[in-house]
Amino acid sequence: MVNLVAAQKPLMNGLMKMAGVQPYSVEIEPGTVMNFWVPCETVKKPGKGEKKVTHLEKPTKPVVVLVHGFAAEGIVTWQFQVGALTKKYSVYVPDLLFFGGSITDKPDRSPTFQAEYLVQGLRKLGVEKCVVVGFSYGGMVAFKMAQMYPHMVEAMVVSGSILAMTDSISVETLNRLGFSSSAELLLPNSVKGLKALLSVAAYKKLWFPDRLHKDYLERIHLLWGEEDQIFKQELAYNMKEQLGENTTFKGIQKAGHLVHLERPCVYNSCLKHFLASLYAEQVNK
Repeated sequence: MVNLVAAQKPLMNGLMKMAGVQPYSVEIEPGTVMNFWVPCETVKKPGKGEKKVTHLEKPTKPVVVLVHGFAAEGIVTWQFQVGALTKKYSVYVPDLLFFGGSITDKPDRSPTFQAEYLVQGLRKLGVEKCVVVGFSYGGMVAFKMAQMYPHMVEAMVVSGSILAMTDSISVETLNRLGFSSSAELLLPNSVKGLKALLSVAAYKKLWFPDRLHKDYLERIHLLWGEEDQIFKQELAYNMKEQLGENTTFKGIQKAGHLVHLERPCVYNSCLKHFLASLYAEQVNK
């Protein structure tokens, strides 16, 4: 039987290259390699006698880093956002370790671990400052990046996520949704499990075959699907209060947890508006 997700990847890869990004692997240390989609303009052609690109140019536009969640690797998660951003921004899309083409021989899977290695990878790519956009688990990684590396993270946009998955939030959410574990919910191993995830992650059913360093962050923007059944709006409101006056919130109607896939045009418009206002403020300072 044809794997339709795998079958669409060559087409998606081609579209992403047309949008202005291409794959590039970074060896962070022996045994740990992280795959990124990087701006095409940063990739120099191999020199004479070289078989592959050995280094990249530094980005020349403001940097936006798109961090995926549990459900899929980077470019699948952000397929509708990349093309909307590359004209004005240098877009980097990582595959977190254990996802896509990113591998490591280390057993740690915590957001702190992911944040540490993601920052190392970005530095090797010449990224010094960035806005991080995180979805679900990627939002937790983004919060850790901002906490540990405040001089790198200028601002954040977070969708369908929380500061950290505490036991009380995890148990309450799983009981309400009818799952026995977070792994069962976020990493389904069957078509039935995948459909169950999509049924709670989306407002409409999607078709699918069988504490931070507040002083350093310019702004945090919470961009939410109003019908998110995994991390409800109430959590977003509470998080906004915890994070303080630099945090803004925008709800998108008729969208669930997968807000960026369900209503990409609205999501992209909100994201671009935030980015434009952020950099306009910096210019006027």
